[in-house]
Amino acid sequence: MTSTDTRVEAEDSGPSGYAAARLRLLQEGARSGPPRRAALAELTDDWLTGLFTAGSQGLRGVSLVAVGGYGRGELSPRSDLDLLLLHDGSDSGAVAALADRLWYPVWDLGLDLDHSVRTPAEARKTAADDLKVQLGLLDARHLAGDLGLTAGLRTAVLADWRNQAPKRLPELQELCAERAERQGELQYLLEPDLKEARGGLRDATALRAVAASWLADAPREGLAEARRRLLDVRDALHLATGRATDRLALQEQDQVAAGLGLLDADTLLRQVYEAARVVSYASDVTWREVGRVLRSRAVRPRLRAMLGGGKPVAERSPLAEGVVEQDGEVVLARAARPERDPVLPLRAAAAAAQADLPLSLHAVRRLAAAVRPLPTPWPAEAREQLVTLLGSGRPTVEVWEALEAEGLITRLLPDWERVRCRPQRNAVHIWTVDRHLIETAVRASELTRRVGRPDLLLVAALLHDIGKGWPGDHSVAGEIIARDVAARIGFDRVDAAVLATLVRHHLLLIDTATRRDLEDPATVRSVAEAVGSQGTLELLHALTEADALATGPAAWSSWRGGLVTDLVKRVSAVLAGDAPEEPEAAAPTAEMERLAIEACRTGGPVLSLRAQTEPLDTEAEPATGPEDPEPLGVELLIAVPDQPGVLPSVAGVLAMHRLTVRTAELRALDLPDGVEGSVLLLNWRVAAEYGSLPQAARLRADLVRALDGSLDITARLAERDAAYPRRRGVVAPPARVTVAPAASRLATVIEVRAHDAPGLLHRIGRALETARVRVRSMHVSTLGANAVDAFYVTGTKGEPLPGEEAASVARALEEALRS
Repeated sequence: MTSTDTRVEAEDSGPSGYAAARLRLLQEGARSGPPRRAALAELTDDWLTGLFTAGSQGLRGVSLVAVGGYGRGELSPRSDLDLLLLHDGSDSGAVAALADRLWYPVWDLGLDLDHSVRTPAEARKTAADDLKVQLGLLDARHLAGDLGLTAGLRTAVLADWRNQAPKRLPELQELCAERAERQGELQYLLEPDLKEARGGLRDATALRAVAASWLADAPREGLAEARRRLLDVRDALHLATGRATDRLALQEQDQVAAGLGLLDADTLLRQVYEAARVVSYASDVTWREVGRVLRSRAVRPRLRAMLGGGKPVAERSPLAEGVVEQDGEVVLARAARPERDPVLPLRAAAAAAQADLPLSLHAVRRLAAAVRPLPTPWPAEAREQLVTLLGSGRPTVEVWEALEAEGLITRLLPDWERVRCRPQRNAVHIWTVDRHLIETAVRASELTRRVGRPDLLLVAALLHDIGKGWPGDHSVAGEIIARDVAARIGFDRVDAAVLATLVRHHLLLIDTATRRDLEDPATVRSVAEAVGSQGTLELLHALTEADALATGPAAWSSWRGGLVTDLVKRVSAVLAGDAPEEPEAAAPTAEMERLAIEACRTGGPVLSLRAQTEPLDTEAEPATGPEDPEPLGVELLIAVPDQPGVLPSVAGVLAMHRLTVRTAELRALDLPDGVEGSVLLLNWRVAAEYGSLPQAARLRADLVRALDGSLDITARLAERDAAYPRRRGVVAPPARVTVAPAASRLATVIEVRAHDAPGLLHRIGRALETARVRVRSMHVSTLGANAVDAFYVTGTKGEPLPGEEAASVARALEEALRS
């Protein structure tokens, strides 16, 4: 059926004919994107024109006007209809009757309708009071009735907008900023709002409004294509969900990607991010130009008076060779010759970041069009300018984005293309891979005084996740890429080897510190062997902190930082030639002995809770965190007469009371002479998920009941879990349990990677109890929704498990967690 046939069917059959024609159009596979949106708008135009014509017989001075997105002729499958019934005020009763004949058929079809009935004067007054109304009227399009009435309103609204632009544009900019603060940045969100987030369709509409003011204009290159891509994704989202939604939820992304003919959800997100980045950059440039023009208008009268009426000349201040500041931006000097100076892009970028000024759009485009490629290896100046750019702190981000918008980054670093706009489906990460790398460099710039080679730290920060664009372990792939990039940008072989080591092992310190027993000499020796030198260890320590701080709030804390610092001190001692001694069980404190004796006397568990804080180190260099001591959690000491089921019982009770376990140690305690019995001592650090800590008496009472079997912890946790409403979301991958080879000579290390959930440690404890192994210590780490826990287990006599038995325990634990 042709589009003409569809319109005829809609006109001949009334609302039901329009509904059938609309459904047929949306189900057509041949048309999508702009042609389908235009066809849907045209079909709707014809239907509404028919309704208007039938209801306005003999009525003059009235017209039907489409505004907003419908006014632009863009209708997504579930878009609402923005309509204005415009009239001259001569017959309000007849106009009201006509409105009913227009609105009710729309509602009867279940379509969303945003409608108003106004005279031109009322419309202009409402627009003057409400910026959103004015923006909608800028796209007003005549549908039916008195064309002169509509044309007059359009002319008046545009004139009002241009006359009031100096006042309304700052208001519009503030509206965009508030929305960005509320909705976040589209180019980084895993579940973005295609319309409201920064860089989305609302911002694209705002740029059209700025252009209509004649005060400034947005960069046009790529903007129309970016906007089309976002509209195409929204169309596919509407068809996939059957709802008028702009939120690209995780559970819909695969279906939306399939609807657009894309490989997978990651490809979809990357295209969305690329489009959003174009809109965001265009917005930054445009609002900067608006500010420049408004400032110029405010200053011009005074300058003209001072200069006797002559035209003011913008002052140009030198920043670097070939680079000057003019009117609050960094531009190229008149004598600059980018076609003869391949280092100029990096020099200009470094100068801009150091001065905390934006690179002008004209300068970046001139550099992109004229500059020659750098030779391989880079000259020393180019490498130095890159390091200067990376070490400039927060201003680096805006300058880097300007270079990237014109393709200069991938020309300088071809490997960047694979990580550009690459999503990270991990709740811990708040940035795409490329932005995370820049954020890590920003964080590393704050730590450069802690290392002897700040240049290697900054470049390692830029490259540490560069392998995420390749299959397999990104650290392994990244090591190869880092070595190649280091050679290309002019580092010698020794420095290139250090950079490769930093990239290969950038997760080593944090993983080891949070998942391994630092008292075990094997742990420390393995890290020392991987790092190799004190200088590399120093760099790796700073890189670890910068990486974690740039990942997100869940990735770093004083607790994690303390563990990493402890590990670094131990490794440093080994590298200095001090062999770690075999650990001896620490002598019990007086508090521990008191609890143990009390447990023997009463035949039940006794415990104590004590808050811990990190003391402020007044001699340390300025920290990135708060100045006040930060709570590190609560030390929970529990003494229990030796009996089966202690670990799952304690873990279950803590889960019931919403306590998160950070570290845990369990050991048998030798009692003083004259005291009979065997006592298990649990020394754990816990933190409340929210609210205040429970009273120790309540914990003890529940623990007593759990140990004697009168408290069914499994049932209680299941009841609590069932009480929460189920939300659709990504299905978590199954748990994985492995045995870490050669991780310790004192125990077998079993690693558990699973979806974090209340009672997870309780389930693990039950499975290990069933396997008849003893837990010497455990190290738990929760990253977003993922738990990565390491359990040091031994046989009943305190020895590491034989290989086959260890594998069997791991398999049994994995099966228990997957069931």
